[in-house]
Amino acid sequence: MGFGVFIHRSDSIYDDSPAERYQFPSQYLSRVEACVGDWIVYYEPKKVAETRGYFAVAKVQGVIPDPTSADMFLALIEPESYLDFANPVQFNDTNGPVERGVLNEQGKISGRAQSAVRPLSPSDFQRIVALGLDDSAPLLPRNGSAPALLGFEEEQAPFQFEEQRERATFTVSRIVRDRVFRGIVLRAYDQRCAISGLKLINGGGRAEVDAAHIRPVEAGGPDIVSNGIALSGTAHWMFDRGLISLADDLKILVSRQVNDPDAVRAFINQSGQAYAPLRGSERPHPHFLNWHRDNCFKQ
Repeated sequence: MGFGVFIHRSDSIYDDSPAERYQFPSQYLSRVEACVGDWIVYYEPKKVAETRGYFAVAKVQGVIPDPTSADMFLALIEPESYLDFANPVQFNDTNGPVERGVLNEQGKISGRAQSAVRPLSPSDFQRIVALGLDDSAPLLPRNGSAPALLGFEEEQAPFQFEEQRERATFTVSRIVRDRVFRGIVLRAYDQRCAISGLKLINGGGRAEVDAAHIRPVEAGGPDIVSNGIALSGTAHWMFDRGLISLADDLKILVSRQVNDPDAVRAFINQSGQAYAPLRGSERPHPHFLNWHRDNCFKQ
């Protein structure tokens, strides 16, 4: 087992769903198999407009042949392991590439940096994830000292790239996941309630909206921004109880079981459409919206 980097583009031709699966050709099979049971970092290449760089972490559960495409395989992502970074990490910092393993013996970027799947040293993994999960923005809850972001436990001698692999374990607590999820969702929605369209900031600089999971974590919903929506307290209460939902085109649906439909319609955005993130990949995914309509929404 070992850490790795998976390159993913938001406009990918591959059948990728980063929180669920990663499609790849057979040439990368051995590299992906080396990551089974361990963590990988997703990277969006610099050629993508407004690239996110290293943008998420996930754990590879297994690898299977793709039943729909010959000579292709699927890396299956462990449920509930996926986590978008609070701060996407760019390829370079002031000291050069944050992924030191792409450098050759002369300190230059090697062809390894172009590989869609490549191994990642524990030290590079820890550096990238620490940067990605570090978030002290004021929209996050202010509850005293922040919890430790990472849990690493070394088991062997120092890591040597491609010769001797240091074993390590990595965990992210639910507290940290909730903080990071809140951060990425509220940033995507500009701290604005998707249902009412209101943006309210209290005197302490904290946004008065919640980051709600469309498909709850308890029901297998991942901590991915497309499974999130920014909601005020009232909207969150109605959404969780199935009194409102969203169509795939983000039209706001109101249940016929609400006791005062006129009051609800006066509360929601007058356009009847939910406020949506500008970036397409951050909009609520139809897969999650369909789950909410089928399992929560009271017709």
